[in-house]
Amino acid sequence: MPEESYLYALPYNLYKEHGIRRYGAHGTSHFYVTQEAAKMLNKPVEELNIITCHLGNGGSVSAIRNGKCVDTSMGLTPLEGLVMGTRSGDIDPAIIFHLHDTLGMSVDAINKLLTKESGLLGLTEVTSDCRYVEDNYATKEDAKRAMDVYCHRLAKYIGAYTALMDGRLDAVVFTGGIGENAAMVRELSLGKLGVLGFEVDHERNLAARFGKSGFINKEGTRPAVVIPTNEELVIAQDASRLTA
Repeated sequence: MPEESYLYALPYNLYKEHGIRRYGAHGTSHFYVTQEAAKMLNKPVEELNIITCHLGNGGSVSAIRNGKCVDTSMGLTPLEGLVMGTRSGDIDPAIIFHLHDTLGMSVDAINKLLTKESGLLGLTEVTSDCRYVEDNYATKEDAKRAMDVYCHRLAKYIGAYTALMDGRLDAVVFTGGIGENAAMVRELSLGKLGVLGFEVDHERNLAARFGKSGFINKEGTRPAVVIPTNEELVIAQDASRLTA
């Protein structure tokens, strides 16, 4: 990533002396689906401009420009970014001080709250399982609340990363347990991005689940594609290359 993407607006010495910067996560997954997307789009990887969404119990979005990651939603730790199963994702950092000063919570308790008790679990107050949220979206207030916040955050990241594509976005890619299977997440998130040319084909979207890849956009609209990830393959290939 370029410096403007990985640096925090903190005293620069914290980066120089302590390595405090944005690192991201899910690199093997983002790498794998980028290679596969190039094949599906019939485009050389080095010319590919896509946004990859790895959505599981943890989740991250990466901006891939000319085949390389130029920004990603996770930071120094996997807590930054999207709403996740039990992690809050982005919050106002001052909330931490408010929880400590006003509610008397310890640092350990706040860490547990943000990493183990927030996200979909915090919003539903029932579960971190996206299947519950999807199945009960139309009938239960807690599920609708969680889904709406989740998709709003995801759509914001896709929209923001579109601005980094130098005027050409080839596709958005969904992968990971939620990205590959939660058709509602894909449809609701992209439904907020019609201004960018996205239009989901409902039948295509439902068909691209349970290990099946495929385009989910209507013909003639901006491509959106589901690609099952294979992180184990990338790890095996890297290990083979390094030990050859």
